[in-house]
Amino acid sequence: MAYNHKIITVDDSSTMRRIIKNTLIKIGFSNILEAGNGIEALEVLAQNNVDLIITDWNMPEMDGLTFVKTLRAKDQYKEIPILMVTTEAAKEDILTALKSGVNNYVVKPFTPDILQEKVFKLLGL
Repeated sequence: MAYNHKIITVDDSSTMRRIIKNTLIKIGFSNILEAGNGIEALEVLAQNNVDLIITDWNMPEMDGLTFVKTLRAKDQYKEIPILMVTTEAAKEDILTALKSGVNNYVVKPFTPDILQEKVFKLLGL
């Protein structure tokens, strides 16, 4: 099945962006944007409407939490679902991310099935 949703994946690791992008392509998504950190993502988002944001926590320039807080402070980005994919696995970290505005959370390493489940849930599929 093919989906028309536009998704941006934000991670400083090009390898991780490729893993997420390839997983999304296998699921049926083809409209996938990429950014290496929060600042780059804000530039991409200023020129593109997206249906889902998948972001890492630990990134240079602007980390994932600051990126999420920045998005949630702007009306045009308040309703976009955000999935955080990160190595930060402590319960306190997950709560911090959720309080910052993240809608769901995936701990690395993850399986394609877990990513698909979270993406589908956030997109209402």
